[in-house]
Amino acid sequence: MAELDGRVALITGAASGIGAAIARRFQEEGARVAGLDIDPIDADFPSAICDLRSDAAVADAIAGICDQLGAPDIIVHAAAATCHGGILDTPTAAYLDLYDVNVVGAVRLLHNCIPAMREAGGGAVVILSSINANFATPTLAAYAATKAAINNLVATAALEFAPDNIRVNAIAPASVDTPAMRASYARQADPEQARAANAKRHPLARLGRPEEVAEVALFLVSRRADWITGSIYEIDGGAHVTRS
Repeated sequence: MAELDGRVALITGAASGIGAAIARRFQEEGARVAGLDIDPIDADFPSAICDLRSDAAVADAIAGICDQLGAPDIIVHAAAATCHGGILDTPTAAYLDLYDVNVVGAVRLLHNCIPAMREAGGGAVVILSSINANFATPTLAAYAATKAAINNLVATAALEFAPDNIRVNAIAPASVDTPAMRASYARQADPEQARAANAKRHPLARLGRPEEVAEVALFLVSRRADWITGSIYEIDGGAHVTRS
């Protein structure tokens, strides 16, 4: 039997990058997958274009997915907005926008999915954080702040939902080779040099792959992780041991 047979997984950010890799991996393990993204999702599973900034859009999208597949007992929040710049370079509106997608977007998912998980007797939630949550990040001030907030949200949610057998964990990647990461290199004067310099910041001397993050997500939602909640799993090529 595949590891996720009979389970329904809702994944945000499923159009590309880490979210798409998680969706594919969960499908391989038998999950009935549904995806949400602000961009169209080109995949063979139910999906909806959804702006995570909107209470109504999230509620409507999840209601539609429940009609097709049943209520999710797995949630993965991989969608994220980002903005490059330091504290003073970043407009206040950008801080609010990133917080609305990255943090309040996760809360909207919980509001719409946790009641059904409680009724079903349990579930698993994984939220994508970042190693930047724990380090000074002058080039990503607003993004890093939202990821730090996610870490606290995960801890609180894990404690609140533990009596319902709902586990909540986070994954904190470093630099993963995604379309968004490649776009950040493209903004540099020498994209190849920027990519190579970034790879060297990781002791294993390469970028991560979305599929590697997907394996961690699979473990955390599986029965193998039944006694794990409130944890932040770093997948970063060793980068966290070199930064202060």
